[in-house]
Amino acid sequence: MSARREITDKRAAENPMGVFERYLTPWVFLCIGVGILLGRLFPDLFQAVGRIELARVNLPVAGLIWLMIIPMLLKVDFSALHHLREHWRGIGVTLFINWMVKPFSMALLGWVFIRHVFVSWLPADQIDAYIAGLILLAATPCTAMVFVWSNLSYGHANFTLTQVALNDTIMIFAFAPIVGLLLGLSAITVPWNTLLLSVGLYIVIPVVFSQLWRGWLLRRGGEAALQRTLDRLHSVSLIALLTTLVLLFGFQGEQILRAPLIIALLAVPILIQVYFNSGLAYLLNRRFRVAHCIAGPSALIGASNFFELAVAAAISLFGFESGAALATVVGVLIEVPVMLSVVKIVNATRVWYETKPGVPSYEHCCPATGNSQKELPSRV
Repeated sequence: MSARREITDKRAAENPMGVFERYLTPWVFLCIGVGILLGRLFPDLFQAVGRIELARVNLPVAGLIWLMIIPMLLKVDFSALHHLREHWRGIGVTLFINWMVKPFSMALLGWVFIRHVFVSWLPADQIDAYIAGLILLAATPCTAMVFVWSNLSYGHANFTLTQVALNDTIMIFAFAPIVGLLLGLSAITVPWNTLLLSVGLYIVIPVVFSQLWRGWLLRRGGEAALQRTLDRLHSVSLIALLTTLVLLFGFQGEQILRAPLIIALLAVPILIQVYFNSGLAYLLNRRFRVAHCIAGPSALIGASNFFELAVAAAISLFGFESGAALATVVGVLIEVPVMLSVVKIVNATRVWYETKPGVPSYEHCCPATGNSQKELPSRV
């Protein structure tokens, strides 16, 4: 077995990707089929669920979303923000991509592809909603899965933790203004009170609650208690995600059956923005001579999305039957295969990346990642 294969197997054993995460795309396809079937067999039941609202918030969905989001936010350690100065160049690049490039580039791609290139193949009454869903997806930097991508790309653990904590902090304040601005520029009207309510329900409350819970667990039983809780909540979070997808496709079934190409067409701008933003982040980090163990997770954080939050916001703002909700779910559908391809590109180009004068070698990251000299990936 080659040295690279041995190290890959070792890293996989230490930071395994769960069965559900590895096969997320087939799970989503299963939810599409089950949701469409149940929606056709029990339309009255789905309509009844859709009517359970309070102040325009669907209560069953709100419960499911909190079950999805809170376990993921429970992993975030906001005390990691004290590492900001240690990795300021990589963090600066990632912030630029996440907040100044990704939402705006997605709005542009939505305008080009959805409003023009693909317009004749899409339902005319959902064009604005599709663009809105794409914008919501791009305005939510990844919180949970990015830890998996960082591990697979031999990323600096403290950098990843710090960047996620900072992004979640910024999201509390920047999500509503950016989404409101881009929807306005796209001539899509969304009531500000509804947008702010979504921020409060699906960002502020989960963040505050998860951090209070995290602090209580750490005081009571330390890291072991926190990890046991995360392990127990993992299956709850997955079931909540699957249930939400089944409900959504129960409402979307007729639309998908009428135009089955919708999902493939919506995937095009998402794929383009993932590769564009990850590539731009990677090259900017190399330009600023950032170590590869920072550049890898920076590119991956810059490209991936907090799709659970995007789905929640789309349902809250536009409803179950909207094109916005469907567009965010397409992000769920392609998340794992496309991000694994970015991981592969980042790992395969490490030798080239480090040929630039002034870029620290991989050994520069050894103390933080826990790798010893003999465990470094082969440069052959």
